[in-house]
Amino acid sequence: MARELITTWAEYQTAIDRILAIACHCISIYDEDLSNLKLESSARLAHLKRLLTGQPAPVLRIAVRNGNPLRQAHPQLQNLLTTYGHLASAQETPPQIAHLRDSMLIVDGKHALIRFERDLPRSKLLIDEADELRPYLTRFEDIWAEGGERITHTVVGL
Repeated sequence: MARELITTWAEYQTAIDRILAIACHCISIYDEDLSNLKLESSARLAHLKRLLTGQPAPVLRIAVRNGNPLRQAHPQLQNLLTTYGHLASAQETPPQIAHLRDSMLIVDGKHALIRFERDLPRSKLLIDEADELRPYLTRFEDIWAEGGERITHTVVGL
């Protein structure tokens, strides 16, 4: 069990790598637009692909307030979402929750990186903290349940 306060962007990037490396079952992400998570890096994409390979149930859910960067600037992540569409999904949250300013990267229901303000690196890293993580899991489920526009790379139609 560990808790760490993150105060710089460099520490934040290191924390992302640490938490993705320990993911075994599922990842839930709520973020402004994924730009600070840098999921297009080859190492981070490899962690996501490792997690998605061979899983029987959905394991990756991404909710973003602004879906345009994901649609336009993350082709490799879009490819991953398309290839593993049965295990991964992304959605742009509806306008009624656009005022939320925090970000969450939750792994396996017991690890998380919680950024308190979308424009600042100040965050907390929780490792093996299932009890402390419960309110964040509930919050993510509430955000996900709000629905929104699905972000997909596939063109639907004839």
